[in-house]
Amino acid sequence: MEILSSRTLVRPTDPTRSQAFYGETLGLAVYRQFGPPDAPGVVYFCGNGLLEVSGHAAPTAQPGHVSLWLQVRDVHTEYDRLVSRGVTGLRPPRTEPWGLIEAWISDPDGINIVLVEIPADHPLRADQR
Repeated sequence: MEILSSRTLVRPTDPTRSQAFYGETLGLAVYRQFGPPDAPGVVYFCGNGLLEVSGHAAPTAQPGHVSLWLQVRDVHTEYDRLVSRGVTGLRPPRTEPWGLIEAWISDPDGINIVLVEIPADHPLRADQR
């Protein structure tokens, strides 16, 4: 599989506290923010990778739970190929409200992996100059 981009996702039980920790305490620079102004998701630069702190986990969520975000060229093709090879499919591809096409799979240890396709007309593809 050709990976175009990746990031680690953290779904905190207290997003405000976690974003303050990563942004202020650790001092990670912000790559981008998205979502509603009152509860934005934040993606931070993290060395050669990206760390996304967004969403909200239930207070009973296991500590340290992370997911992998992998950008691919064609999420439908990759999802079908991986599931046909025995990979656990958690959710087939669908277009999310934020415009990305996402599918979910799981690795053998239960780590969630998000396969993401960015459509040609999505703002992430826009020239930022």
